[in-house]
Amino acid sequence: MTPEERIRVVAELKPEMATFNAGSMNFALYPVLAKYKEFKHPWEEGFLGGTESFIFPNTFTSLKVFCRTMNECDTKPELEVYDVGQITNLAQIIREGFLKKPLYLQFVLGILGGIPASLENLVFLTNTAQKVLEDFELSVCAAGRFQFPMGVANMLQGGHMRVGLEDNLYLSKGVLAKGSYEQIAKAIHIAKELGLENASPDDAREILGLKGPDKVNF
Repeated sequence: MTPEERIRVVAELKPEMATFNAGSMNFALYPVLAKYKEFKHPWEEGFLGGTESFIFPNTFTSLKVFCRTMNECDTKPELEVYDVGQITNLAQIIREGFLKKPLYLQFVLGILGGIPASLENLVFLTNTAQKVLEDFELSVCAAGRFQFPMGVANMLQGGHMRVGLEDNLYLSKGVLAKGSYEQIAKAIHIAKELGLENASPDDAREILGLKGPDKVNF
């Protein structure tokens, strides 16, 4: 797909916020094949195996097309950063005038091909972003069992936490979540125990600078 085709859904629906991947990378899921002998759907085995040779392309040309479209639609980019070099990618397109501050960053940790999920790496990414980008809100998501530890660590350093079944199927070790709502309830409980205040939808829109649900095209 061309960059214009990939971003077309934003041009058509004009959402308040949309994913913006900050650079190209290997995005590998194939090692999980060794854990399964049976699959629920016929496409799963081939899809997972295909990621051994998959490159997730997000060139500077693509990033600029995504920026132009989101700027035209007043859609806030959720800047997905999978590794430290992608922070400097964002800095470059800011210098060229394509990406506007303040930024909403989301560090994505623990994907094979990206930076591993560890406290040291989270602090390294945060310190680098503070030096290079300066003005931003920060959320963290992490794959599998790292979802809650990395999210809580980011809350402790003043950031936000992403949960949901896209990243992790479990509520705790060995306990499958019934839905994303259970993970949300757990995150809210942890935040309260840490003395943190949870944002309402209106609060979140103000924090992130979103245009509001009355200005979307759906």
